[in-house]
Amino acid sequence: MQEIFNIFVKSIFIDNMIFAYFLGMCSYLAVSKTVKTSMGLGIAVIFVLAITVPVDYLLNQYVLSAGALSWLGPDFADVDLSFLSFIMFIAIIASMVQLVEMIVEKFTPALYNSLGIFLPLIAVNCAILGGSLFMQEREYQSIAQATSFGLGSGVGWLLAIVGIAAIREKIRYSNVPAPLRGLGITFIITGLMGIAFMSFLGIKL
Repeated sequence: MQEIFNIFVKSIFIDNMIFAYFLGMCSYLAVSKTVKTSMGLGIAVIFVLAITVPVDYLLNQYVLSAGALSWLGPDFADVDLSFLSFIMFIAIIASMVQLVEMIVEKFTPALYNSLGIFLPLIAVNCAILGGSLFMQEREYQSIAQATSFGLGSGVGWLLAIVGIAAIREKIRYSNVPAPLRGLGITFIITGLMGIAFMSFLGIKL
């Protein structure tokens, strides 16, 4: 249980998808103009990561990795389907994003309209695919650890986009030099937030 909690905290603060790896920057920059839309997209990302990472973990453990098909019989013990990892992970992600899109459109059409094209673009959000690839690379020992990592990564991404959205809402009333207005000052603030998150490297887990 302690290990699962450690993975969750680490994926939020230390291995933050935005500030540690700069994954998902396209949606992060485009949707972070208001806190409301940022919150909606962040919750959608949490939902997708929390489902796709454990599903991809099971897929990797019992289908794709070398020897994973040994449960079918000794004839399949040498089968290695790891070369299909990318396409299979993307297929799972695309399915989950389609589900999220239908749910958001049905229950919160205003949020669906405000997110626009960026909601279906979660399917190609590199933070989502990065979650599954990091899970595969780090070789988590159980589905609970994979789920904790996926959920923590989503929460970390939510904190990042809501944080920058709150700052961008306030900075509209600031006297920002003309050449830096818009994305310029957003990149600078993102860099400063990344440096701030580096302070969490001192957490002993």
